[in-house]
Amino acid sequence: MKNFSPKKVLLPLCLLACLLLLGLQGDSQVSAALERSIYKNLKTFNEVLDMVQKNYVEDVDSKKLLEGAINGMMKSLDPHSTYMTAEMYKDLEVETRGSFGGIGIEITIKKDMLTVVSPIEDTPAYNAGIKAGDHIIQIDGKSTKDITIMEAVKKLRGPQDSKVTITIMREDMAKPKDFVITRSIIKIKSVKSKIYDEHIAYIRVSSFQERTADDLKKVLKDIKAKNGALEGIILDLRNNPGGLLNQAVAVADVFLKSGVIVTTKGRTRNMETKSVAKDDGDEPTCPIVALVNEGTASAAEIVSGALQDNGRALILGTQTFGKGSVQTVIPLEDGSALKLTTAKYYTPSGRSIQAEGIKPDIIVKYIRPSEDKEMTDDFIRERDLMGHIKPKKDNDTNKDEGAKKEQDNLTQDNQLKSALDIIKSWDIMKKNLKS
Repeated sequence: MKNFSPKKVLLPLCLLACLLLLGLQGDSQVSAALERSIYKNLKTFNEVLDMVQKNYVEDVDSKKLLEGAINGMMKSLDPHSTYMTAEMYKDLEVETRGSFGGIGIEITIKKDMLTVVSPIEDTPAYNAGIKAGDHIIQIDGKSTKDITIMEAVKKLRGPQDSKVTITIMREDMAKPKDFVITRSIIKIKSVKSKIYDEHIAYIRVSSFQERTADDLKKVLKDIKAKNGALEGIILDLRNNPGGLLNQAVAVADVFLKSGVIVTTKGRTRNMETKSVAKDDGDEPTCPIVALVNEGTASAAEIVSGALQDNGRALILGTQTFGKGSVQTVIPLEDGSALKLTTAKYYTPSGRSIQAEGIKPDIIVKYIRPSEDKEMTDDFIRERDLMGHIKPKKDNDTNKDEGAKKEQDNLTQDNQLKSALDIIKSWDIMKKNLKS
């Protein structure tokens, strides 16, 4: 049996307890009664650990036992508080830079089930058909019951071109379905754009990484240089699982000249923050419609809530995910870290996002396009008449192909079409209605 020293175990546990107390209590004095209670419980824990080490049927690894105890403590708090080993912490740092290995999904624990918050665009999970709200009940044939977020992440990550099988259950399924997904290096391009009707910009923000706000500013600058003044912007935040808080604030600030963006409130004063927009003089002044759905979470909810409460954008789609808590990453001496929920987000009007989400101004449910047959209608048009005069062909064939692709996108996405129609109507009303 391995040598075991209660003092060696008790010391790091005490240090951990002190770290948590300092983080939660700030500079306030911890009461003597609370101190006695904590040390009494630590003593009990130490006795149990000692007993397991001495009497368990097989030799056990004390480090593994301690990590299990810490994981259990974190799990008793909420789905987002977790302990990360040194390896997991490094993976987290890599992920925020926008490149990591895996299948490309954001996950959480919802009603004790491992649940997909959102698949990330253009990743193996997205291409395989994984959807927001899917319950992952098995990974490689092993149940996910009682699994932690970080344990699940570790199982889903892996070398490029290796395979992982996830068993999915969703509302419209009669029985679970296996998805065999080939892992790849996930490189997230968080901002994409295109132009509709020459002066309406569609901007897709898929996540909030280190350079998202800078990339957004560059996209807007390039669009303005090529297309001139914009008549409207469609900001697509659907299936955006969130990311870095500072980037959410910076993205909202791109569209706001003034006003509160988000506030955070925790148990201590040092967790209370207020982010306010700055007038940089180059904010777009055209109408904005932001698209959201049940896969819009966390940082994406901050942006949509800020634009909604400041009257800067119409929010269209379905109610968002409702992940409104702040996690602070606290590095530990051995290279591991705690990701601890320390505050909640509030929109400028004081609404809590947590478990509520953002309710759209205009509710438009996504209608899945029919895959059985090509969309047609029964109307006869000039082009259907025999011998009709054919239109003069545009020498720019790429322009024709681009217009067709635009139309295909709109027939496949009713929410996007609704947003585009609103912006077009906005311009018409502004020109024709008297104030």
